[in-house]
Amino acid sequence: MTAQTESPTRRDWLAAAAIALLALAANLAGWQLAHRPVDVPDWNGPVGGFAYSIFQRDQSPLEGRLPSEAEIDADLALLARHSSRIRTYASAEQPALPRLARAHGLELTAGAWLDRRRENNEAELAALVSAARQHDNIRRVVVGNEAILRGDLTPTELIGYLDRARRQLDVPVSTAEPWHVWLKHPELARHVDYVTIHLLPYWEGIPVGRAIDDVLRRYDQVRAAFPGKPVVIGEVGWPTNGDRFKRARPSTAGAAEFLRRFFAVAEARGLDYYVMEAFDQPWKEAGEGRVGAYWGLFTADREPKFALSGPVQPDPDWLAKALAASAVAFVPMLAFLVAFRRFRLVGRLFFAGLIQGAAALLVWSIGVPFDYYLDPLDWAMLALLLPAQLAILAILLANGFEFVEAIWNRGWQRHATPRVDPDRTDWPFVSIHLACHNEPPEMVIATLDSLARLDYPAFEVIVVDNNTDREETWKPVEARCAELGPRFRFFALKPWPGFKAGALNFALSRTDPRAEVIGVVDADYVVERDWLRALIGHFDDPKVAIVQCPQAHRDWESNAFRRMTNWEYEGFFRIGMHHRNERDAIIQHGTMTLIRRRPLAATGGWAEWCIVEDAELGLRLFNAGHSAVYVDHVMGRGLTPADFTAYKSQRFRWAFGAMQVLRRHWRWLTRPGPLTGGQRYHFLTGWFGWFADALHLVFTLLAIAWTLGLLLRPEAFSLPLQLFLVPVLGFFAARALFGIVLYRVRVPCSWGDTLRAAVASMGLSHAIARGILKGLVTAEHPFTRTAKSRRLRFRPGAFAAVREEILLATALLLAIVGVWVEFGTSSLEANLWMAILAAQSLPYLSAVACTVVSAFAGERAVAQEPAAAAQPLAPPPAGTA
Repeated sequence: MTAQTESPTRRDWLAAAAIALLALAANLAGWQLAHRPVDVPDWNGPVGGFAYSIFQRDQSPLEGRLPSEAEIDADLALLARHSSRIRTYASAEQPALPRLARAHGLELTAGAWLDRRRENNEAELAALVSAARQHDNIRRVVVGNEAILRGDLTPTELIGYLDRARRQLDVPVSTAEPWHVWLKHPELARHVDYVTIHLLPYWEGIPVGRAIDDVLRRYDQVRAAFPGKPVVIGEVGWPTNGDRFKRARPSTAGAAEFLRRFFAVAEARGLDYYVMEAFDQPWKEAGEGRVGAYWGLFTADREPKFALSGPVQPDPDWLAKALAASAVAFVPMLAFLVAFRRFRLVGRLFFAGLIQGAAALLVWSIGVPFDYYLDPLDWAMLALLLPAQLAILAILLANGFEFVEAIWNRGWQRHATPRVDPDRTDWPFVSIHLACHNEPPEMVIATLDSLARLDYPAFEVIVVDNNTDREETWKPVEARCAELGPRFRFFALKPWPGFKAGALNFALSRTDPRAEVIGVVDADYVVERDWLRALIGHFDDPKVAIVQCPQAHRDWESNAFRRMTNWEYEGFFRIGMHHRNERDAIIQHGTMTLIRRRPLAATGGWAEWCIVEDAELGLRLFNAGHSAVYVDHVMGRGLTPADFTAYKSQRFRWAFGAMQVLRRHWRWLTRPGPLTGGQRYHFLTGWFGWFADALHLVFTLLAIAWTLGLLLRPEAFSLPLQLFLVPVLGFFAARALFGIVLYRVRVPCSWGDTLRAAVASMGLSHAIARGILKGLVTAEHPFTRTAKSRRLRFRPGAFAAVREEILLATALLLAIVGVWVEFGTSSLEANLWMAILAAQSLPYLSAVACTVVSAFAGERAVAQEPAAAAQPLAPPPAGTA
């Protein structure tokens, strides 16, 4: 991007460095604040016991991938440094474990895994009995683990296994169930030697601060229910990661706090317990949700998660990440602050902070996979989300730069005004070209009459009607041209190729040789008398090839739909065009534009391969080394689209045409050449917002599919990580905030008009998305003219244009209901996912709202539309006038 041309002074560099360093300091402070060490009581004694599952990070009993004897031995050696007891869950799959445990001096509570598979249950029971008879370090056994809770066995069936085990063994026998299962089925206690309970307050939705009290309360309940029976806590712990459950939030700091406090209480009260669990078990995520993988004191890679003494650091790597974010942001911040030192201080601070925040989010996002055990489906989602987050950050930075320049600019550097010279005598000859197709003759005649009133001594008007269906439509226009005299020439072409560009090229071929400037107006525009006289002076600069005025509109004040579209258009011409004009990168529009004839002809005229021939010409002239002038002064007013169908059709054409331009000229935009850096920046990032609409559609479809997976295949799909959802919601909120604030500052409309313009803009999202996606894969599309009025009997059905939007909005709303029914509102991840689905539905609901407003808006008296005007123009065969 280009900025101030004068060289920065030493003071400028120092000021930029000071602001950048301030942003870096804020970044470090933010990371430190978010990762403050947590002070909890130290625990310097041994752990009472570990619940031990043998599986390594990439192993799973569900898939038959089991650890080697050496891996089990290494685990036991590690655990023996912290405890003298372990509890296991199965015997048949790990026959060597008792022997290995004995070698490390570990006492063993051995388990037999019981489920619905009767043959497996027999094998497990036989293996448990055999191991207990052979190894004296097996001091007691647990037959079945939560078999009743899972519904695998009835109490009667479980009692049968318990009785058989007690008859065959001389060691105490129990079964393990959560506390409430024991209270619900007290008959179990008569068939065990001791009661093994699971106390996991996370699954009760208890916050970590109250978790110890909950554990002790449940423990005392069970002891009171079964006096005389020893009570062993078979599982007790807190997860370090995963989804929030009601008011319980997994975290490393929470786990450290819970366990350190529990160890102290357990020692004081003489509790017999096993920590849930020794090592993280990623395979459990399939059955227990994401949180199931993160109950270990050690990671699945056998690294300790936290120390049992000293402050607990939630993320030990936070400083490295903070420094990386600072390193990523520093150079871009410094470059911006020096290049745009003319911005007000608050604007420079704001955008420097935005750059630093984007860098922090990027570094943090890259680090997320290292904090989770991701399966192939997670990696697939990550592969989609990370590039999407990069795109989101790029779009947010581009929007933020526009926001800062529009709000905190000290003044537009390239601000141009009408240039009226009352003493001028040498007036360049101007040839005004007006192309029309199936236009209401009354509307075109109004445009011709306004041109006839121009206060300018040297001009002609060439009217080209191409491929209009009926003679009675263009004949009145031809007659009016004849009445207005020799300055007005009319041509009817049928058939004629090239759409509007073909008609304009024909007009160019018939232009008076004296003409130095070509003017183009749309057929619905009524121009001001001083249009040419006020702007022609800008061509005194030989580098200027384009002088552009804003598109402005009339007859919208009393029509609700036309009013909201008018203000939606105004936003671009009051904000976006000024922003682009600062770097000589405006979008040329096909109306109220003046073009120097020589470069227009020299660069090939109007592009007939493109359905946005005006924007393409502007880029081509910039690439040829020419310049443009944007004069934000209304010199003519046209009509807004007649209804939402026409409005969508126009924006689809613009989006598809933008992709035609991008595909044809991408080398100009991505490589050094005649275009300046600022021009390349704007012609690339200017379409970022439209790419965001395309991404919105893609991710809407993915979100619907993912929600179906959550509801139909919960064992394979889980709620997306809140770490990804929060930035997406933040992006939605930031874009909305930027847009509303910019409108309030730069567009002279009321709050109501601002919000209605926002609805109109969002309502176009789906049309833009379809145009972008189709334009990326298809080279051609018929030019569809924008209907500015319609005969009532030919008005399209009110909801015909938004069938797809209605379908998508309905699917998203049903997805919200499905998530609410399945997960309720107690889960933060579920609430965030429902918020994402709701945000994604807004553009589609806005489209429906626009359609309703369009259908019921009161029409003022405007010219009527010919019957065939709503049809797209198929490319006709080549012909002559």
